Amino acid sequence: MIDFRYHLVSIVAIFLALSVGIVLGTTLLKEPAIDAAETLANQLREGNTALRDEVQVLQKRGAANDAVIAADTPKLVKDALIGKSVVIVEAPGATTAVREAVQQVILDAGASVTGRVTLADRYVDVSQSTFVDKLAAAAKPAEMIFPAVGTPYDKAAAVLASAIVTSDPGQVGKEDPAAAGVLDAFQRGGLLTVTDKPAEHADLAVLIAPAEPYVGETTAEQASAAEQASAIVSMALGLDEAGQGTVLVGTQGSAAAGGTIAALREETSFTEKVSTVDTADMPSGRVVMVYALREQLSGLAGQYGIGPGAANVEPSATPAPTATTATTGG
Repeated sequence: MIDFRYHLVSIVAIFLALSVGIVLGTTLLKEPAIDAAETLANQLREGNTALRDEVQVLQKRGAANDAVIAADTPKLVKDALIGKSVVIVEAPGATTAVREAVQQVILDAGASVTGRVTLADRYVDVSQSTFVDKLAAAAKPAEMIFPAVGTPYDKAAAVLASAIVTSDPGQVGKEDPAAAGVLDAFQRGGLLTVTDKPAEHADLAVLIAPAEPYVGETTAEQASAAEQASAIVSMALGLDEAGQGTVLVGTQGSAAAGGTIAALREETSFTEKVSTVDTADMPSGRVVMVYALREQLSGLAGQYGIGPGAANVEPSATPAPTATTATTGG
């Protein structure tokens, strides 16, 4: 008969075996497993530290370059646009910081700024496209004929552009009742706001893109986002057609998928007309914007920056405007 002493000895033996197994297991596993894990952790820690140090160095170098270019911007763009006038058009989502910096560099280049037209969110709201279409038809100059296949935004861009830019040197700086009426109609319709006197027709236009791309999760949302980007592209093309040149400027987001600069760069026929700069949030990018405007005056266009679709960082040659500069769109 198995007595209590037998049970006690058995239990002690079991616990002794477990203890020995644990000791042996941890001793045998320490070298191949724990040491390997510690080595990997140390390597990752060292790698992260090195990458962090590298990022800090790059940030300091970038900040130093920006500081130098910002300080020298007036010299770099001096007289590049002397005697010219520029109107600024802001898309919904453009930042105040970029707009103010863009305007200052235009002034540094010797140009005047006639005013600013700020498009409202309602302008690119696809549910309002029918309203945009009707308003464009009602506000257009009598002599304007819309293309048969034009979208509501093509029509609105043509009407608005005719009110704020011109390819006729004799009309630069002149405001006519029709132009003021167009801007007033769109303003009363809640599609835009006006600052200063953009109806005093400018030679050139700078269109500031939304800082972020238009995106959507569902198929319907993606289609809506594409239409919103297309509305801004239509504005750029309309301004270029009516004036002496247009540059669409923005930041990294505007050159990403769904961004307005990305949308324009996808069409070769568009890139042959309108110039783009995707580094308008950088001092160097704003200098490039001036060079691109000057290039537009010579009838050329280019895609500049560091984002997808950019051909170069800046124009390879920037001929100075002369009295015989072409007066058609870029």
